[in-house]
Amino acid sequence: MTLRRVLAIVFAIWAVCPTVAQERPVVRIATEGGFPPFNYVDAHNQPQGFEIDLAKALCDVMAVTCTFVLQDWDGMIDALLAKRFDAIMSSMTITDERRRRIAFSKPYYRMPAAFVGPKDAPLGDVSPAALQGKTVGTTEHSEYAAYLEDLYKRSEIKLYAKLEDAALDLATGRIDFVFGGKLELSKFLETPQGSCCRFIADAPQDPTYFGEGVGVGLRKEDKALKEAFNRAIDHVIADGTYDRIRSKYFSFDIR
Repeated sequence: MTLRRVLAIVFAIWAVCPTVAQERPVVRIATEGGFPPFNYVDAHNQPQGFEIDLAKALCDVMAVTCTFVLQDWDGMIDALLAKRFDAIMSSMTITDERRRRIAFSKPYYRMPAAFVGPKDAPLGDVSPAALQGKTVGTTEHSEYAAYLEDLYKRSEIKLYAKLEDAALDLATGRIDFVFGGKLELSKFLETPQGSCCRFIADAPQDPTYFGEGVGVGLRKEDKALKEAFNRAIDHVIADGTYDRIRSKYFSFDIR
């Protein structure tokens, strides 16, 4: 099905909707506004951030008018099902539990899991064999701990209550590497203590441990809208729009 055909179906759906604009169909997108830099509100109580910019680009591709709704996280799915808005772009991870209630577009971002080590550590190879005998710190009761404990049997895994504590132990030479979410680790590397270290490599994307990523949340019956979002995501990635938006907020790839 072509994008033009998908959008024609979307327009037909919204033609009977009271929120429709005179010139373009309206898609109401909910966000929490409390998770910078992905979504937040500015001094005028207007939503901003990576997801807002991306949503606007997707709506341009779909030839629809975006409006944004600020919605508390706890009631996000219930409000979608009650038709208070049409889509969710609020860093909602795709899970089987949520899929029982709603549909998702394809992922529009995945936060990489990454290894950080001293600046003199070799780049690239962070396989279990390469880190044999090394001490790797990460947060306890996390997907990162499960990944290390399952795959890095010949490394010493040291668990911390906070990733910040592991990073500080890395800075003082008490451990060899830290493993965790790349966004949080990038913030550490920007601190004076982080000047000791650098990213060594990302872990392979493994949905078993790190999930499928973040997608647009949609009602299950809105199949045409889901297909329109999927094709728009492909479009903004292919034409470079995605990377231009992403680079405003992140120095690394999150696809």
